[in-house]
Amino acid sequence: MVSEKQIRRTLWILILLSLALRAFVAGAIDFGNDEVYYWTYARFPDWSHFDHPPMVGWLIQFFTLNLHFDSEFFIRLGAVVSGTISTYLVFLIGKRIKDSLTGLYSALLYTSSLYCTIISGIFIMPDSPQVVFWLLSLYLLLSALPDKTLAKSSRMNMLAAGFVIGLALLSKYHSVFLVSGAFLYILFYNRAWFRAKETYLALGIILLLFFPVIYWNWHNSFVSFAFHENRLGNVKPGIRWDFFLAEMGGEFFYNNPVNVIIILFAFIALIRGKIFLQRDFLRVLLLISLPLALVFQMFSLFRSTLPHWTGPAYLGFILIAASCLSGTGEKPRKLFPFPLLLSTLLITLILVIGVGQINYGWIDLKKFGLDDFSSQLYGWKQLGQKVDKVLQEDLRKDPRMQNSPLLSFRWFPAANLDYYVARPANRKVYALGALERIHKYYWIDNKNGTLRKGTNAYYIGLSDDYNDPRHLYGRLYDSISSPDTIRIFRGKEMIREAYIYRLYGLTQELSFGKRNHYTGVDPVRVRYWENQIRLTPGWFDLIKKKAGEMQLPVSDELHDEAIYMANQDIGQ
Repeated sequence: MVSEKQIRRTLWILILLSLALRAFVAGAIDFGNDEVYYWTYARFPDWSHFDHPPMVGWLIQFFTLNLHFDSEFFIRLGAVVSGTISTYLVFLIGKRIKDSLTGLYSALLYTSSLYCTIISGIFIMPDSPQVVFWLLSLYLLLSALPDKTLAKSSRMNMLAAGFVIGLALLSKYHSVFLVSGAFLYILFYNRAWFRAKETYLALGIILLLFFPVIYWNWHNSFVSFAFHENRLGNVKPGIRWDFFLAEMGGEFFYNNPVNVIIILFAFIALIRGKIFLQRDFLRVLLLISLPLALVFQMFSLFRSTLPHWTGPAYLGFILIAASCLSGTGEKPRKLFPFPLLLSTLLITLILVIGVGQINYGWIDLKKFGLDDFSSQLYGWKQLGQKVDKVLQEDLRKDPRMQNSPLLSFRWFPAANLDYYVARPANRKVYALGALERIHKYYWIDNKNGTLRKGTNAYYIGLSDDYNDPRHLYGRLYDSISSPDTIRIFRGKEMIREAYIYRLYGLTQELSFGKRNHYTGVDPVRVRYWENQIRLTPGWFDLIKKKAGEMQLPVSDELHDEAIYMANQDIGQ
């Protein structure tokens, strides 16, 4: 018989070991493209942003003391702390719906999930705060919704749920599935909540908290909602099984293959009529989690999706799986069942090998014909140090280059260059391009101010994501120099080259207070070029290869290339 003392001791050992390991990794590797982009949310705070609501930026500001401490560790600290809180919350939910051992199993499944431990628990992403608020919302909704007497404590839990769901929506838009799941439960299983004022007060609280996002979008032509509508609505005729298999394979890996198998066995047990969880709790979890998973899986049949979009759905699935593992009490239960041991060992192995691969390139993936995605998380700090030497030498030789900004063509690598190159050198970064490519940099450009006629700039091209500045900005400058080449090494292996161009004599003043050729492009021309690229096999193959190297949906890279070509139309 497993005692409460054993469970508590194991839980705190798990929490502390996970905290220590994640904190170490948080300070040991460079930022990825998304993370360093979200750093701009903290550097240029707003009520909302082009891609996401503001919570991740606020989280960074809080844990860095408004970027006073701005190393990778402190910027990721919010994610690390959020992951620790979430581990304890998932334990409390498991205990609430069944018992303490179920809570421990839930915490073990949570910790062994790549999505929970790495994507939201180490990397600083909108998912980091969202997962905390999602789990707390689940706890409150599970405590409130099944109560048919609508006791005072349940009514207070409903109001609290409204507050926390509002915070979840300030983290990521698809937290709306918490609202839809609660509504479906009330509609089908407990309509008494329709007669309770707390239901409508909770909805009012949600809308009040979400109002800053609506207000920002109102003043920016609802650009954020339009962006996400385009991501999901830009579908082509016919079923794309390759997209669907990529989504399912990604979910299988992101949520830990062992965990997913445990979840599948739990669902099979449910289908066979096995009762291991109170029916009302099961209904709440399924009505919140299943629609989220099924919606994005359905979208993946028609367009490319990203596997972590379904991540919060698996939080509910983890709780169901933990309940199944803990059994019905008919057999003796173990503190650490073999499937959970295997799952925990796998995530530990992935973390150790992952850090080693990123920083030292332990495995030569090219020998197996695979792209080494780990190189995207390495070399940025080295790049910043080497570029700084070039900038210092330029200042000594050519005072005209003093305070010259860096130019980029897309939100990444703009944010990478902003953090690792421009920030230490106290320079600005401007992203010149269509809104669909530069994202938040449309607003950052405005804050950075007008680029005056006659001023100079730098452009840093990267060998693994190269765009020629002479094609991008040749008509904007009197002359563009031949590049200096910097090589980035991981051990003895060169993983990237950077090309430093000097752009002399801006031919016209660039003001960013309104949309212009560099922040808007005719959507008809974009669609034209998308079709042209698809009809050119060699070109389309290059786009697919580049999307694979950058770990982006093919449709996104195709859209970017079409925007680039449409921009060239403007210059002709």
